[in-house]
Amino acid sequence: MDLILWRHAEAEVAPEGGDDLSRELTKKGERQAARMAAWLDRHLPEGARVLVSPAARTQQTVAPLARKFKLRDELVPETSVEDVLTLLKWDPEAGPQLKGSVLLVGHQPYLGQLVAKLLGMKEDACPVRKGSVWWLRTRVRDGQVQTVLLTVANPELTSSSWDDRS
Repeated sequence: MDLILWRHAEAEVAPEGGDDLSRELTKKGERQAARMAAWLDRHLPEGARVLVSPAARTQQTVAPLARKFKLRDELVPETSVEDVLTLLKWDPEAGPQLKGSVLLVGHQPYLGQLVAKLLGMKEDACPVRKGSVWWLRTRVRDGQVQTVLLTVANPELTSSSWDDRS
């Protein structure tokens, strides 16, 4: 199984007492989302399932990808790694029970916690930049389930962004 984690792009700061799920992308965030969507469109398998947090900023992040996606309440900002693993049908010992590719568009801290857990890092979490994509692959080698990092892509370093960095 390939698990592709996409952190939402840069979003506005919530006003005092404002609804966190209503926060929208900044202009910079819109550019980040467009760059990463173009990169993903070139690399993402055609049948990949796309699961998205119900937050406005995640929906705006995935919109330029122009693929069907499902909103999942399990992916709200305050969710736990365990809830995400349950959603993905990922057993901590046996690995993923699903096949194929899943693109998950979500939030910190759980994306970084998921990366750390699946890669067996000593730390509890890993920093995941806004707008970036982490592509993980799970395989079985010598009877052991392994998760490996295939790539990390950053919107500031995609080929279309070298000339117009901001």
